[in-house]
Amino acid sequence: MKTGVMGKRFELIVFDWDGTLMDSAGAIVACIQSAAIGMGLAPPSEQRARHVIGLGLREALRYALPQLEEGRHAELADRYRRCYLSQDHQLKLFDGIFELLQELSEAKVPLGVATGKSRKGLDRAMEVSRLRPYFPATRCADECHSKPHPQMLEELMAEFGVPPEVTLMIGDTTHDIEMAHSAGAGALAVSYGAHSRRDLEAVAPLHCVDTVTELAEWLRLHA
Repeated sequence: MKTGVMGKRFELIVFDWDGTLMDSAGAIVACIQSAAIGMGLAPPSEQRARHVIGLGLREALRYALPQLEEGRHAELADRYRRCYLSQDHQLKLFDGIFELLQELSEAKVPLGVATGKSRKGLDRAMEVSRLRPYFPATRCADECHSKPHPQMLEELMAEFGVPPEVTLMIGDTTHDIEMAHSAGAGALAVSYGAHSRRDLEAVAPLHCVDTVTELAEWLRLHA
C-alpha cells in the first residue's frame, strides 16, 4: 500500500470487528446454523443469520431463531460458542487491513473497536490477529447495550475526549450505521462483510465501499 496524506476531518475512527476487519461472517453464519441443527431445529437461512452479525449474542440468536423458547437460549448460545471457538484461530484479516491500520497509526489517528463480540472473544481475536497495539480502547456487547444502541460509541468518544461530529464509525452492517446515527457520529459502510450494499445504503451512511482498497482510498481523502 502506498502511504497517502491523511486529512483532518475525523479525529477518532472506530471499527467494527467481524466482517469489517476480520473475514469471519461466513463462519458466524455456519456456526449459527450448526448450533440450530445440533438442537434438532430447522436452521435459519443464510440471509437471516447474516442479518444478526454485529449484534450481541443473546439478541442475535433471538432474531435468528425466534421460534425457540426462552429456556433453550443458553443451550443454543453454548453450542454456537463451541462451534465458533473451534475454528476462530483459523480466521484471517481481510487483505489490506493490517497495512491500513499501520498507515492510520503512523498518521496518529486514534482508533477504537465497537463490536458485538464478547470481551473474551475480542481479546482472543486481537491476540491471534496481532491487532491489539492499534486499538487502545474497545467496547464489547457484554459490556454495553447491543448495537444499534449508541452506548459503545458514546463511551469510546468519552474515553478519547472526541465529540461525535469528528468521530467516524466503520462497519459492515446496518446495526453499525444506525449506532453511529444514534450517537451523532459519521458512518462509513463496507459491503464486503455481512450486509449487502443495498441494505447498507438504505440506512444512509456517508459512503459505502466495496473493498479494503477503496476503504483506504476513502480514508486518505476524508479521514
